[in-house]
Amino acid sequence: MKHISVLTGAGISAESGVKTFRDHDGLWEGHDVMQVATPQGFEQDPKLVLDFYNQRRIQLKSVTPNLAHKLLVNLERQFAVDIITQNVDDLHERAGSSNVTHLHGELMKARSVKDDSLIYDWTEDILLGDVNEKQHQLRPHVVWFGEAVPIMDKAIDIISDTDIIIIIGTSMQVYPAAGLIDFAPEHTPIYFIDPNPSISESNRIHIIAEKATTGVQKVIEKLLN
Repeated sequence: MKHISVLTGAGISAESGVKTFRDHDGLWEGHDVMQVATPQGFEQDPKLVLDFYNQRRIQLKSVTPNLAHKLLVNLERQFAVDIITQNVDDLHERAGSSNVTHLHGELMKARSVKDDSLIYDWTEDILLGDVNEKQHQLRPHVVWFGEAVPIMDKAIDIISDTDIIIIIGTSMQVYPAAGLIDFAPEHTPIYFIDPNPSISESNRIHIIAEKATTGVQKVIEKLLN
């Protein structure tokens, strides 16, 4: 069975109504990124940061997986499929995908501020005073700017043993995620789905300049034929 690695970004969830955090002016819901998405911001105003992610969590509960998420689940009938996502939402899991690796963490989880390995399922608000069994304050299980991507080695292992790559709704311009395809076997075909593609077509790279729902359908048709 051929192995497909699927790299997804904000574009696949946008069609479900998930707001992309950063607007064209660089602000996240009216906040400077340094206020709400850095360790320094959390240290300076933890309540603001917790409130910001609590609102994101509430919004995530109001949306559902779209056709693109569901089509990737169907792909598992014919291929071994690994999804590597930059998204912190849980729409791939809710659609039914079996193997999802979250590069930037998961909004529906919390972790200790003192021990990154202590991670908890957490679907409600995180408040100041919410602590774990060791009395550590909890924070969103999200990788902030300036923090390492702890699961990067796992993603590299997945990509280095893949037959086909599908990229959906991400520019592949932001590192370290952008460097992942460099670890793929040399002639691995890449299908790049984005209405405004940021890379050019080549013998190896096939561009599908469409939104996720229609683009994924076209790629699956090609693969099954």
